[in-house]
Amino acid sequence: MSEPFNPDAYGIDTLGVRAGTLRTGEFMEHSEAMYLTSSFCFNSAAEAAARFANSEEGYTYSRFTNPTVSMFQSRLAALEGAEACMATASGMSAILSVALATLQAGDHLVSSRSIFGSTMTLFNSILAKFGVETTYVDGTDLAAWRAAVKPNTKLFFLETPSNPLTEVSDIAAVADIAHNAGALFVVDNCFCSPALQQPIKFGADVVVHSATKHIDGQGRVLGGAVVGKHDFIMGKVFPFVRTAGPTLSAFNAWVMLKGMETLAIRMERHSQSALAIAEFLESHPAVNRVFHPALKSHPQYEIAQRQQSGGGAIVSFELKGDSPEAMRAAAWRVIDSTKLCSITGNLGDTRTTITHPYTTTHGRVAPEAKAAAGISEGLIRLAVGLESVEDLKADLLRGLGQ
Repeated sequence: MSEPFNPDAYGIDTLGVRAGTLRTGEFMEHSEAMYLTSSFCFNSAAEAAARFANSEEGYTYSRFTNPTVSMFQSRLAALEGAEACMATASGMSAILSVALATLQAGDHLVSSRSIFGSTMTLFNSILAKFGVETTYVDGTDLAAWRAAVKPNTKLFFLETPSNPLTEVSDIAAVADIAHNAGALFVVDNCFCSPALQQPIKFGADVVVHSATKHIDGQGRVLGGAVVGKHDFIMGKVFPFVRTAGPTLSAFNAWVMLKGMETLAIRMERHSQSALAIAEFLESHPAVNRVFHPALKSHPQYEIAQRQQSGGGAIVSFELKGDSPEAMRAAAWRVIDSTKLCSITGNLGDTRTTITHPYTTTHGRVAPEAKAAAGISEGLIRLAVGLESVEDLKADLLRGLGQ
């Protein structure tokens, strides 16, 4: 391209294909190049010194600077409407990078209660060990967010839609509370991806991603990302990643660059199919409750309609049962009876995945915390892929019964 690419001039479909592309002057390659190198050479000792001191732009070492990773970062930042992005090795390393770049001993963070199990374990077992206190609140209860604020509150963390019950929180309202408290507001946008939701437009300071999920979209590689304002990303997160090294590989960045090219159309199809499956499950006599943001029965349907352009791929549903043991048996029977769905804890794949959150994704979470988050033994999480909806219905009926 002869002129600089302006992300503000294009829609999200175009950004997913074109944003962030760099071409070498020698070859003018059309597809993004993979720079599989650990280090970069310099024309002189003075140039090397300037690069390492950050007084001159350029690449030095792939732990923290790599052209393929830079393209991934630029594209995802454009999709989220952010100024900058820092790529990491996984979604959990993205959350850890934000936490350790922001918090210190004696600080306090407020988090929504319904979050990924590993995130809760990170807060409870690792940050707590270093003197950071966490208070959990109902993510949809604005009064609870306000009441949780302390003089030493430094960070608000929100996952919306939540894992696994797809609770939807009002991002703009929580942003106001966080900013009035002087806290950094971080939103985990894993379930929606920027194709369906852009939290920064609603007041979030920082967005974190498990790029392993929808950003890649085919279950191939691990990756994570932190996006936000340039000063925060380069002034806080970059120094941590540079030193600690939770680094995204160039190969994984290249794979996810190709994933972003189809992100918008995949998310549209995921959302359509998931809603059809959710409506089908709502009418089944063995099902107690169904959770999907685009269902009119969803408690936060109106909020989802306002801040999301689609419901996403995740459908969670709870089976009926007279006891926790009976509910687990029913859930495992449905899961084990499927032949098409993949039994795995991952999501965001072209292939539909199915799992039992109580014993997998949230298996390390204390029973009382699971109960407080509404995660029962009868709950199943379905991440709807790109297969035929009718085939998926038939697959679920093997265990649900007609």
